[in-house]
Amino acid sequence: MNIPRKLRKGDRVAIVSLSSGLLGEAYCSHNIEIGVKRLQAYGLEAVFMPNALKGMDYLKAHPDARAQDLKQAFTDDSIAGIICAIGGDDTYRLLPYLMEDEEFILAVKEHPKLFTGFSDTTINHLMFYRLGLRTYYGPNFICDLGEIANEMIPYSKKAFESYLEGSVYDQIVPSEIWYEERTDFSRAAIGTDRTAHEEKRGYELLQGADLFGGELLGGCLESLYDILSGTRYADQKEICRKYHIFPDRKEWEGKLLFVETCEEKPSPDLVREELLALKAEGIFDAVRGIIVGKPQDESYYDEYKEVYLEVIQNRKLPIVYNVNFGHAIPRCALPYGAMAHVDMTEKKISLNYN
Repeated sequence: MNIPRKLRKGDRVAIVSLSSGLLGEAYCSHNIEIGVKRLQAYGLEAVFMPNALKGMDYLKAHPDARAQDLKQAFTDDSIAGIICAIGGDDTYRLLPYLMEDEEFILAVKEHPKLFTGFSDTTINHLMFYRLGLRTYYGPNFICDLGEIANEMIPYSKKAFESYLEGSVYDQIVPSEIWYEERTDFSRAAIGTDRTAHEEKRGYELLQGADLFGGELLGGCLESLYDILSGTRYADQKEICRKYHIFPDRKEWEGKLLFVETCEEKPSPDLVREELLALKAEGIFDAVRGIIVGKPQDESYYDEYKEVYLEVIQNRKLPIVYNVNFGHAIPRCALPYGAMAHVDMTEKKISLNYN
């Protein structure tokens, strides 16, 4: 895979709204102010791409504008990295504009740039995986850099700092604290801390060997399901299939699947349906292990565990649960295609970026 260089002081980083246009709404203006200041503290300059702040209605109606922002970020030699504003639910609509644009494809391959985000950004990650670019399932602009507490969440801050030159981020361990999602995101709530809880479980080995490894591949479970099922948008399955966005069974061989559930807190019955869709693709017979993210607010914590064991029905396949990535706070950064070694005797995940 093409591995982008890390960010350096003086670099310009593009902020893109590839899914929801939330960042352009007036009620997110304080997130912009906070996020820009935090980037400046790292010596980085935030560059909001031309359409990134045009709001939810405009960007919903203009996937071409969102795609143009991403293309411009890759073709602009002054841009060193790309940070997604937030997730959403329809970034698949960018695929026809990007995957049929030879200039964009060439720019991605010849000028690899750091790219980070999570949730619906799963579709973008899988697109880049298809194009041979390593990306990071990790912090985004609104949720992390724009966090309205006085400081970034320390665990998530360390994940973002892994993108900076000189940083070392070769081990991921359980966070000692987990945080509830906010109910008030307004300007009036600036400076307030999230409700915090001591992490009493850490990583849990649901089944399988204590030691296992493989290259990382995965994303948000709901996004993966939407690609396969087309239940959210009628044309999504067809479009994703046309551009081969979902890896085929052979590509899953020997990989570590990482999956996590979204902020919608899907019911255990829906998670069962989603996992059955992955099972039908033969994924659980191909991968070497599964890393499951902590559910946001620990919703359905025990119920999800039962569903994973019930659906997979392969007692030899290692499953590690309650890992800090994706929608639950705090979050780490997982590099697509990097080798990960899970050691449950020490409850840690080691990363090899080569």
